[in-house]
Amino acid sequence: MPRPKLLDLCSGQGGAARGYIDAGFDVDCVDIESKHGIRVIKGAGASRFFVGDAIDFLRRHVWQYDAVHISPPCQRFTIATSASPEVRERYPDLIAPARELLIACGKPWVIENVKGAPLIDPLTLCWSMFFEAGSVIDDDGTPLRMERHRLFESNVDLVAPRADAHDRGVQVAGSYGGARRDKVEARTIRHGGYVPSQDVQQRLMGIDWMTQRALYESIPPAYTEFIGRQLMGAI
Repeated sequence: MPRPKLLDLCSGQGGAARGYIDAGFDVDCVDIESKHGIRVIKGAGASRFFVGDAIDFLRRHVWQYDAVHISPPCQRFTIATSASPEVRERYPDLIAPARELLIACGKPWVIENVKGAPLIDPLTLCWSMFFEAGSVIDDDGTPLRMERHRLFESNVDLVAPRADAHDRGVQVAGSYGGARRDKVEARTIRHGGYVPSQDVQQRLMGIDWMTQRALYESIPPAYTEFIGRQLMGAI
């Protein structure tokens, strides 16, 4: 029996795609950046990669797929972007036009984004729902945890695997630009968290095929593997 087909829009280098593949989908990826193609196919394991505009591709090809995921650019909403409206408006808001098309398609769909994005009744997932604090060790032997909160809006009733649990006794770390490489500095300076070496970031994320920049913007595949298994029940 063929595997269901999922369309992953604004795919980057395939963090979400890898999770859906592990959940049992064949995944086609679409991104405006052609440079992501090789890593999406060889690293994440996607079936095909298309270069193009996500909204246009969705409008023309949604009928070919059993489910759809989109991760619109988050720069308009993330706290990492200047709070100035003039700066934020430089970045597109694809959430509303994507939602309109997804509702019309009548298939299971998911919109993923950061805290602060205008998603409707989203499920929030955190790294602590999937991994134990201290399960990843830093280069100097320090146990680490990550938070990596991400929001998921869907026409399927999604549930979390367990409650969010931040162990404040374990050093928090992350993968994002403009942060601190020193643990003490990260704890004592208000803005910017601790970012370990790229190898440790990869282990925190469960991703070993991405460039550093792509890793900054990705989500752990564990998130979409869990969501993908719920989408399977709606197909």
